[in-house]
Amino acid sequence: MQLFYATRDGQSRRIAERIAGRLIERGIHTLPHDLAVALPAPQTLAETRPVVVVAAVRYGRHLPEAEQLLAIYRTLRAPPPLVLLSVNLTARKPGKDTASGNTYLRKSIARHRLTPVLALAIAGRLDYSRYGWMDRQVIRFIMKLTGGPTDPKTCVEYTAWSVVDDVALRIAEMYRRI
Repeated sequence: MQLFYATRDGQSRRIAERIAGRLIERGIHTLPHDLAVALPAPQTLAETRPVVVVAAVRYGRHLPEAEQLLAIYRTLRAPPPLVLLSVNLTARKPGKDTASGNTYLRKSIARHRLTPVLALAIAGRLDYSRYGWMDRQVIRFIMKLTGGPTDPKTCVEYTAWSVVDDVALRIAEMYRRI
C-alpha cells in the first residue's frame, strides 16, 4: 500500500499521518509520502494495492503535485484501486463530503477520468495566521461568499477526526480483501 499526500498548510499531512497510524494499529505498515518531495514512478504505482491520495485544494483545484500523481495514475494500463481524499473547507458543510456533493472532488475525478473505489471530501482547517497576506485575503473573500468566518484571527479545526478514523478502517478492510 502507498499513502501519498499533498499539502500547503499541513492539514493533509496530519490526515495522512492519522490514517497511517490507524493502519499500523491494524498491522498494515505504511508511511505517508509527501508528493512535493517526489512523485512516484509509474511502475511503483502499478505495483501498489491500493493507492491512497490525500490532496489539499487551493483556489478551486487540488495542488499541482496531486494533479500530477493522478495524471500518472491515469496512464497505467491496469491501475490499482484508488482511494482519493480531497481536503477542503467546502466539506465543512453538510452534503459536501461526497464525490457527488463536492465540486472539487467531482471535477478532479472527471478531469482525470478516474473510478476510485473510495472518494471522499474531508473538511480541513481554517487558520488565517498560517497564510500569507494574499492567501489570507482571498480565503477571507471566499469565506464571505460561502458564509464562513472572516475574522483574520480565526482558527477553526473543521476536520472530523472520527471520519478520518473510519476512512482508515475502510482502507484496512479493502487492503485485506485485495
